[in-house]
Amino acid sequence: MSNTMKAAYLPGNSTVVFSESPIPVPGHGQALLMTKASTICGSDIRAIYREHTGKGPEGYQNKIAGHEPAGLIVGCGPGLKRFQEGDRVAVYHISGCGVCMDCRRGYQISCTSEHRAAYGWQRDGGMAPYMLVDERDLIPLPDSLSYVDGAQVACGFGTAYEGLLRIGISGTDAVLVTGLGPVGLAALMLARAMGAERLFGTDVNEYRCQLAREKNLADYVFGAHDDALAEIRKLTNGHGVERAVDCSGNASARQLAIRATGKWGRIAMIGEGGTVAFDPSPDIIHDQKSIYGSWVTSTWRMEELMDKLDRWGIHPGDLVTHSFVLEEADKAYALMDGGHCGKVAVVFDDDDDDDDDDDDEA
Repeated sequence: MSNTMKAAYLPGNSTVVFSESPIPVPGHGQALLMTKASTICGSDIRAIYREHTGKGPEGYQNKIAGHEPAGLIVGCGPGLKRFQEGDRVAVYHISGCGVCMDCRRGYQISCTSEHRAAYGWQRDGGMAPYMLVDERDLIPLPDSLSYVDGAQVACGFGTAYEGLLRIGISGTDAVLVTGLGPVGLAALMLARAMGAERLFGTDVNEYRCQLAREKNLADYVFGAHDDALAEIRKLTNGHGVERAVDCSGNASARQLAIRATGKWGRIAMIGEGGTVAFDPSPDIIHDQKSIYGSWVTSTWRMEELMDKLDRWGIHPGDLVTHSFVLEEADKAYALMDGGHCGKVAVVFDDDDDDDDDDDDEA
């Protein structure tokens, strides 16, 4: 077997560069994954693919791209305590220092140590046939879930799940999700599984609105030309929704999430970037509303979610509208950048996955 592999890098000018890279060898506490699937996140597009916006330890450091991978362990370094060769796993995409308060809680995303490194950003990621992962970042993948399912759990579904847990979802709640990209669509899927009474979704992207309708993810979906606030108020007898989640990062969508929420309601903001302006007294104070910020999830919540997905029969892969092989990664990133898609996946071996997502619609 060759000791090198083709890998995809993001130089920052809306292009993908392929280069030969050594196949890594696992050290102490590390596992070598044979990558099976690697999905593309919106943060990759916004902060790396178009241009490198991060600086210092948060910046892209010319590493193999891809922070949403899942694969099969094919090599183990000394000192592994839980995992072994042949295990199917997904990867928590931030490798923290392991000893700070946030890391000890499992929230490696919030680690501020100089040793923190994100896969696909500051250390090599999943856009290559093999990937080196620290054992503490591995999450077992149930047999009922495909590798494409597992690849989306940390950054996509985990982000949505954490936000929904912050605000609480029950069978008495009408829930609004603003922004129907992959995270927003995931939020709808999970909110229904968690018992939401009614679901509303909004987006200015008609393709994604139609995707939500076709997959029956929401009871009502409003597009750019709808007066979503008036319609939601009408459909809730003037009360508004009990819970709202903004997944857009858009100022108008965030305003809608706040203003469409009724008295004593809760709003989670999980969409990155952007700003929002609102009037504190009429918009939140007088109606006793609460706004929660939520950033990704933790390793233990991710493992909990894996179990829930298995029990609920939910497959994140249902949101994948386009699949590509590694050699077509440039097409995959370009498609995701254009937004005329759901989730986009790069797959390396489809023996484990039985989906028939189109790979020729780019």
